[in-house]
Amino acid sequence: MKRHILIGTVAALAFATTATAEGVAPDAVAYTEYGEIEASLTGTPGDPVAGREVLGARSLGNCVACHANSEMDDIPFHGEVGPSLDGAGDRWSEAQLRGLVANAKLTFEGTIMPAFYKDSGYIRPGDAYTGKAAAPEQLSTLLTAQQVEDVVAYLLTLKE
Repeated sequence: MKRHILIGTVAALAFATTATAEGVAPDAVAYTEYGEIEASLTGTPGDPVAGREVLGARSLGNCVACHANSEMDDIPFHGEVGPSLDGAGDRWSEAQLRGLVANAKLTFEGTIMPAFYKDSGYIRPGDAYTGKAAAPEQLSTLLTAQQVEDVVAYLLTLKE
């Protein structure tokens, strides 16, 4: 009997640790009036090396598809749709960068930048590249809370 209680307690603790490690749920993020997110989404500092990876990976953030970044000269074909990321750590605060990565539309209403930490409120969501509509229960964020923190940590290293 005690063994079952112990196993149940360990499982409950493991679940609680996982839920905490995931961070703030997208619908519970506290944005300021100007779209900033002042508190960390995870409580864990971002890793700039991992953030650089997310920023350049086509299967993750793919930020360089729209933004030029001279520090990432190892990745070809930078876009010119969005502003250059050079000096981003000087132009924007950590809270501003976190808000822009999570959901830039709350700062710049007409932007075409995707909301990377949003999982509801879409107008016409698609099911990847199938040409079919996605079921609401299929939607998830483009980046995890920790990936957002990692990207912010990397962007803060980009100084003029």
